[in-house]
Amino acid sequence: MITLIKRCGALVLLAGALGVASATTVHVRLSGAAEVPAVKSAASATAVISVLPDHAVRGELTTHGIRPTMVHIHEGAAGTNGPIVIWLKHTGANVWRVPAGAKLTPAQYRAFRAGDLYLNVHSHRHPAGELRGQIRP
Repeated sequence: MITLIKRCGALVLLAGALGVASATTVHVRLSGAAEVPAVKSAASATAVISVLPDHAVRGELTTHGIRPTMVHIHEGAAGTNGPIVIWLKHTGANVWRVPAGAKLTPAQYRAFRAGDLYLNVHSHRHPAGELRGQIRP
């Protein structure tokens, strides 16, 4: 038993030493000021997004003071608008989640690593987007 525990401990240390990849988790704050063009909004949102080594995406966004019509992850650098990459699903009061099985393409993953993906919350008042936040690893 002690030998097994020592071997498991050695494997954990080896994995750490080899730099075994783990998920990159990003905390995002969204505001109207970050929209392109900027909008005045008292609403806000926060999100936690994780991208795994196989490019799978997980996470959720919580809104405050807004009734979103849609929530997406888009590709685009700060200050630019870009295409939708992933549609988030409304799963409860003020909560939107990345759907199971969502995955970035290799090009989208490179954009993620460069900080060129963003979350966008759309509303009836601002159909093009009311809240935005860059996903910066």
